[in-house]
Amino acid sequence: MDSNRKILHIDMDAFFASVEQRDNPELKGKPVAVGGSRERGVVAAASYEARKYGVYSAMPSITASRKCPNLVFVRPRFEAYKQVSEQIRSIFLDYTDLVEPLSLDEAFLDVTTNKKGIPSATLIAKEIKKRILKTTHLTASAGISINKFLAKSASDIHKPDGITLIPPENVIQFLEELPIEKFFGVGKVTATKMFSMGITNGYDLKQWSEKDLVRHFGKSGRHYYHIVRGDDNRPVNPDRIRKSIGAENTFNNDLTDIIEIDGQLMRIAEVLHKRMEKSDSSGRTLTIKIKYADFQQVTRSKTVNYDIKYLTDIISIKDEIINEINFDSVKIRLLGISISNLNHKQKSSKNDMQLTLDF
Repeated sequence: MDSNRKILHIDMDAFFASVEQRDNPELKGKPVAVGGSRERGVVAAASYEARKYGVYSAMPSITASRKCPNLVFVRPRFEAYKQVSEQIRSIFLDYTDLVEPLSLDEAFLDVTTNKKGIPSATLIAKEIKKRILKTTHLTASAGISINKFLAKSASDIHKPDGITLIPPENVIQFLEELPIEKFFGVGKVTATKMFSMGITNGYDLKQWSEKDLVRHFGKSGRHYYHIVRGDDNRPVNPDRIRKSIGAENTFNNDLTDIIEIDGQLMRIAEVLHKRMEKSDSSGRTLTIKIKYADFQQVTRSKTVNYDIKYLTDIISIKDEIINEINFDSVKIRLLGISISNLNHKQKSSKNDMQLTLDF
């Protein structure tokens, strides 16, 4: 366990919904869901007022509307979210070049190196939060510790507008007391399996050998064995490579006709191609996602030995895939296309001289 690093995880609070409430005063104080509609789609983000009713991201819109009858649905404005995200990132870069975005609304920062010479990682986090509020009129929560896993875990503890420090001397106690379902990377299915094995917190997890954890959970078992002991040496990577680029659409009315299905896939392919051009990326695996009216989801992929770069490539491979799918008597609510096995143009980065900071 390396106790010398100072890692921050900054996470914006209910980001998409908070931007909507900021830009539309009529939404302030109301339960807001970004994405979908009352009848269709999936909630992309929920305001804290909506979360009090049990509404969360990735929930089907119809379920969310049942839980919160006065829920206000708002269409997402990704350009607005991206603009705010760029403002926040520019603040991060004032403190360190080691910034690893996880999404538009969260990032890791390695402040072991500090451009401003501030003697404490906690003071840096407080200053960043203050600047984000002043610049964007939005709140963020911060986690501070010696590695990425601990910093991310800490940022969730006092949301919204919180700040939590897990100093080196408290790491083992924190991990042993942490409920297993709170471990980042342990989903509902894995947590249920762990419960059945008598594993309810980090202390229980530490009683299992690495060999037994691998036997039960595959290579993830090795990760669980090390993470509960505070061993997470992953660097904060400013050149973190995106694994896939995709586009999808949820329809107001189920699709049943193959011509209509293919027409929608063509539109999605065009959106995907524009996103690939914007990020200057290509890839070698194309995947089509289909979600049926009963919420059953299937994916079909094809990998080729050349870079998928042009719209004609996407359409050609898309045609090969859908020709192998039986669309008779189907009702489709969502379609998506993604490209993975990406090739990116790499950017180089330089590290500053390392300094020793207090937490």
